[in-house]
Amino acid sequence: MKTKDTSVRYESKYQQIAVEIAQRIVDGRYQPGERLNARSTLAGNFNVSPETARKAVNILEDLNIMEARHGSGSYVSSVEKAAAFLNRYNSVHTIQETREELLGSIARQREELEHFSSLLDKLVVQTNRAHNVAALVPYELPIPETCDKIGKTIGEMNLWHMTGATVVAIQRKGETIVSPGPYVTFRKDDILYFVGGEAAKQRMISYLFESSGDAPEP
Repeated sequence: MKTKDTSVRYESKYQQIAVEIAQRIVDGRYQPGERLNARSTLAGNFNVSPETARKAVNILEDLNIMEARHGSGSYVSSVEKAAAFLNRYNSVHTIQETREELLGSIARQREELEHFSSLLDKLVVQTNRAHNVAALVPYELPIPETCDKIGKTIGEMNLWHMTGATVVAIQRKGETIVSPGPYVTFRKDDILYFVGGEAAKQRMISYLFESSGDAPEP
């Protein structure tokens, strides 16, 4: 099918041959007035079928680069129009290549962004996991004789409500009381073990030592 649309990139075989014929005309390999037979000359030169060669010639005839003479064949008619056609083709070709390069760059950036997002999600998961693990590692807190909570039970102090920490053990004179209930009383020199994270640790220290000056370093 004939076409006058030269704003598209030529990709089919016959369109590529049309570009090559125009280039040969500009280079002087085909001279103005020279007869080019699609069936014999062009089909053989480009190793294509006569039909493909004919379609290539039709494009050049539509652009007035070649002239069809009834009963005689097709002749080269304009070097200038062949050059103009090549300039348009090369411009479109360059634009298309630039577009493809930009699309490729965008695709690579999208892949990098997805990779970055994946790494960020992984980091968040690992951070949350680390926080969760840290919250399960007991803090150790010695109770000195100056602590004003000595003699009170865990239930009386309402420790979990006041601090958010859970007492998991009390070490007393070389023995360990695991999971002490609400009726266990704090004694001098007890060592308290509790879980609940950094915030709970700070609240526990503040609560147990609010009336004394013996609070340990955070």
